[in-house]
Amino acid sequence: MQRWDRIEAFVEVVRLGTFAAAASHLKVSNSHVSRLVSQLENQLGTTLLYRTTRQIRLTDAGALYYEHCHHLFDGFREAEAAINDLQARPRGVLKLTSATTFGERFIAPLINDFLCLHPQLEVRMHFTNRQVDIIDEGYDIAIRMGTLKDSTLIARRICERREYVVGSPAYFTRISQPHSLAELAHHRCLVGSRDHWRFDVEGVRREVRVEGAWEANSGPALLDAALKGLGLAQLPDYYVDEYLDSGALVAVLDAYRHSDTAVWAVYPRHRHRSPKVRQFIDYLVEHIGEMLPAPRQSP
Repeated sequence: MQRWDRIEAFVEVVRLGTFAAAASHLKVSNSHVSRLVSQLENQLGTTLLYRTTRQIRLTDAGALYYEHCHHLFDGFREAEAAINDLQARPRGVLKLTSATTFGERFIAPLINDFLCLHPQLEVRMHFTNRQVDIIDEGYDIAIRMGTLKDSTLIARRICERREYVVGSPAYFTRISQPHSLAELAHHRCLVGSRDHWRFDVEGVRREVRVEGAWEANSGPALLDAALKGLGLAQLPDYYVDEYLDSGALVAVLDAYRHSDTAVWAVYPRHRHRSPKVRQFIDYLVEHIGEMLPAPRQSP
């Protein structure tokens, strides 16, 4: 281990510019630092530093050696900081936004569980189906669905999410089930918070604009309308799984179901080292499966 002491002494002398500054930083005497550097030079069989009464200057060998060695100690310091950060308790205010229904049903209970473990933390939750600008509006985390747009935010997948086009058996007694996307034009489509439905056509994402006499920015209202035979709706699995299993709803166009509709936790880059953000997202990923219904098996 003597070699590491010698290398550290050399690196600090170069980094700080003098033996005295290095000695102060390492909390040892000037003579001890000088001795360690001399031992390193003897060990390597070359001179690393030219010493004068006023300054030190690197030799060619010293410059090469420093270039290779100083990154090691940067890495050590980063590793120590990471461990300290890992052990830090989350504190302050955790401000989170999520789509309304998913947030109320699945995210809020997990936030509350996390708060029970860390009562020193404060929480602010905001549920909305509006696309929130989390940087401008000061949020730590946003829970988002589906394919993410290009962004400067960091994203972590927390669970899968599948969308179905569904209708009731009563609806299909009046009009036959669609087997192609073109046939949607002949159906009553229930419009939710977006006026286009997403599909995959031979591996390529396609969006189909839908229109109808019914529109609402509420998932539960959309589900109720579908159950009552008012038309077709595109809804995620956590809304419709139990009704598909019971036969109250029928899924159509499964061959075109959009595949990349996961749920993501996104957050600004400058908050990626925050214990409250990192530890909550870790908790979310670990426990979200306990909240969600079991994945439905395809027929």
